[in-house]
Amino acid sequence: MTPNKNIRKETEPVRTRNYTGTAGKKVGTAFKKVLGGEIIGSGTFRFFPFLVFVAFLAFVYIANNYLAEDRIRKINRLTKELKEIRYEFINTKSKLGELSKQSKLATKLESRGIKESTEPIKTIKAVQDKDE
Repeated sequence: MTPNKNIRKETEPVRTRNYTGTAGKKVGTAFKKVLGGEIIGSGTFRFFPFLVFVAFLAFVYIANNYLAEDRIRKINRLTKELKEIRYEFINTKSKLGELSKQSKLATKLESRGIKESTEPIKTIKAVQDKDE
């Protein structure tokens, strides 16, 4: 018998891959290991120093965040206080400028009996002797 090229041999049926079956088995076995306690005893303590380091970094990160927020609150509070003090300074300076005007001083001192001088100011020059 000579092999005929036109005749096809029956082959095994083509299997389709079931992706959910293998992934489901892996998840199921991992879940069983976690619940059964096998994951704790199967060498996970070799990662313990790394986990402690990661926990420490997380603690430092959280503490840094709290400190930064606290400083931002303090800066905002001090900025508001500075604005209030600046407004108070400007207000006091304007009141002092108003009270120290010559016309205001003259009216306040007039009630005490002190009058404004109408004569110009005279200057006295002292002559020093060269002999002394």
